[in-house]
Amino acid sequence: MKHNSHTVIDLLLDQKELLLTKEQVEAKGLLNSPPYSYATKIYIALNRGSLDNVYVPHSDVFYVRASVEKQTGFFFPLDNIEEAMRANGWRDRRNSWRY
Repeated sequence: MKHNSHTVIDLLLDQKELLLTKEQVEAKGLLNSPPYSYATKIYIALNRGSLDNVYVPHSDVFYVRASVEKQTGFFFPLDNIEEAMRANGWRDRRNSWRY
């Protein structure tokens, strides 16, 4: 099911506390940590051999975040992007809700 990016953007823009640019997120030291990035969490899990216990957002979430950032200039946390997508009817490839 395709999602309406304008509806996703509208849902995100209502969350005023999240209206930060990527540069502002980086300046706060949050760019490489959840919920903005899961890379560190994934690398730690790989090192410990416990990758099955780590939630990794669907690739669609990363693509939508890039599109939203391009359209709005704001860099939203991945979990907020996914939540807005789900609220707009997005489901993963197995046609099921992620949670």
